[in-house]
Order: sequence, then C-alpha cells, then structure tokens
Amino acid sequence: MTQHAPFSRHLASPLLAALTAFYLASAPVYAQSGDEDPTTPEVRFETTQGDFVLELRPDAAPETVENFLQYVRDGFYEGTVFHRVIPGFMVQGGGFTPELARKPTRDPIVNEASKDLPNQRGTIAMARTSNPDSATSQFFINVVDNDFLNAGVRGAGYAVFGEVTEGMDVVDTIAGVETGYARGMRDVPVEPVIIEKVSVVSNDE
Repeated sequence: MTQHAPFSRHLASPLLAALTAFYLASAPVYAQSGDEDPTTPEVRFETTQGDFVLELRPDAAPETVENFLQYVRDGFYEGTVFHRVIPGFMVQGGGFTPELARKPTRDPIVNEASKDLPNQRGTIAMARTSNPDSATSQFFINVVDNDFLNAGVRGAGYAVFGEVTEGMDVVDTIAGVETGYARGMRDVPVEPVIIEKVSVVSNDE
C-alpha cells in the first residue's frame, strides 16, 4: 500500500497547518471516520519450505478476505499442501491433504475480482472453476505478473485479496520444487510442501 512521507519538522506552522488540512481533505474515507489505518490483517504461513507473511485487503475484497480468515481461524489450512506448482506462473494450495484427499469446504463465495487489484507477482488470489462464483478454500500466489488473470481480460478474472510482504523467497522456492503426476493431477510436488500452521499475526478485529 502507498505510504505518505512524513512532514518535515522544519516547516513553518502556517504551512504545516495548510498541508495538514489538504491531506485530511484528500485522505480516504476511513481516515476521516476516525480510524488511523484501514484494517489490514496479516497472516503468517509456516510451511515445510519456510515461512511467509501475507497482508490482506478487506477494503477491496471484503467477502473474500473474511472467507479466507474464517478458514484460518478454523485451522482448515493446517496439514494441507501446495498441490499445484508451476514455475513461471503460480503456486496453488489450500484444498488437499498430503495424500491428495480433498477436504470438505464451506459454500462458494462471490467473485470479487477487480481491476484495482491485478494479479501481479506476490499477490494472492482465489482459485476457482470456470464458474466465476465457485471459489471456496483454495488460493494461489502469483510468482510472476499474470495479467491474463485480471478482471475483464478473459472474463470475470481471479480475485486478488492480498500480497506477500515477507518471505517471497520461500514462495519462489516452492515454485521451484520438482513436480510430477499423482492421483490424476499434474504439477504436483514430488515431495509434499505442507502448510504446517497459519495464524493471524496482526489484525484490527
């Protein structure tokens, strides 16, 4: 997210007051409502390849973020694997056990794909079928810019709801593991990449 540079301590008071008034007038609605920052939960993934941290964007994809956080709170992701790994594209997980048994999920959610949140390197988005409103628990992390997945390019697009802020090197490592065929699926890591723990580490809830 864009950060505003701090004001210089050497500005004269009238100028400082004028700049402050301009900033408040042009700030987003959440800043005017009394909240200093938008709610941006951070979630840590601990995997057999290392840890990484996500910052989520409920301001842009509220239902998607809440759905994801509910799976986190329920401990759903712990013990699941990254079951689809394609270097130069993305890593996908959140739905299968190490034995590639599919876990039961809650009902699908509405697709909140937006042109404001493109599928760029390091972003996390919801996986789904050809039905735009079919996402449940599975997600993927883009390891390159995947513009063709954006809303309006080839249809509804895939809903981005956050980004990796720490540990992108771990995601790149996952993207580089050896893969093969297993239980009728391709691009499956030969050695399972297991999600051991997922926890909310920063949240304004």
